[in-house]
Amino acid sequence: MKILILKLNATGDVVRTTSLLRRLKGEITWITAKNNLSLLEGIGFGVRPLTWENRTQALDAEYDLIINLEDDIEVAGFIRQASYRQLYGAYLDKHNAPAYTKDSQRWFDLSLISVHGRAKADQLKLQNRRTYQDLVFEGLGFTFGGEKYVLPEPVKTDLHGDVAVAPVAGAVWPMKNWAYYDELAKRLQAEGLQVNILPKRSTLLEHLGDVRNHRCLVGGDSLPMHLALGIGTSCVSIFNCTSPWEIFEYDIQEKIISPLLSQFFYRRDFDVRATTAIPVGEVLSAVLSKLA
Repeated sequence: MKILILKLNATGDVVRTTSLLRRLKGEITWITAKNNLSLLEGIGFGVRPLTWENRTQALDAEYDLIINLEDDIEVAGFIRQASYRQLYGAYLDKHNAPAYTKDSQRWFDLSLISVHGRAKADQLKLQNRRTYQDLVFEGLGFTFGGEKYVLPEPVKTDLHGDVAVAPVAGAVWPMKNWAYYDELAKRLQAEGLQVNILPKRSTLLEHLGDVRNHRCLVGGDSLPMHLALGIGTSCVSIFNCTSPWEIFEYDIQEKIISPLLSQFFYRRDFDVRATTAIPVGEVLSAVLSKLA
């Protein structure tokens, strides 16, 4: 088979989508954002990675299957240029409006282009108890059986320790940023543990190396969490405003869920109550338990 995957953003979502590679068979072209290319280069599984800027190179084949997991109008429009037999995911309808295939509704009913509208989609997302992989795999005719992410070999770095702290989740979701990382780090250090705040790196493979060099990662629902899940580093993950149920734990993750989650669910503004609802002691206990 010849398969085209379109998954550009965000980087953590690209990482978790790689679990599909363990079930798809054939020649796979994957279009992604330029900053994510290094995560797909050299991983095998018949993958030819292309940047969005070089997307026209993907038009050199007729595809048995296109998988479009983006809800972006421009990406959906690109599919019109491709030759294919089957489509899973988002596309533009005859009115140039975003739509999605029936077999992908399990996932896209929860998305920004949901036929139910944004408010209802967020409500469905809050009620959902199935992982991202479970929803997507089923739509493609597979049963998700815990297939792991596929990641490249990390770059070796000199940052080693017991606990890696990833305090920044990005500007899009300011309420992901838990308020007490500094205090947690001090209390972990008081236990005699080597604690490092993950630095900003020039490459994703260095970042992946840093995560691998620790026994446990503490952070929010963000890229470092997915890197830990993919590389096999135990993690304690804090969920202030996004779905903990969409994340598959791979038997190495402890989820700390805010008691105010439903109040701030999928909100992109900022309220300090969302970032302070989980006490330090709860996270500290979870980390120490992981390291025991």
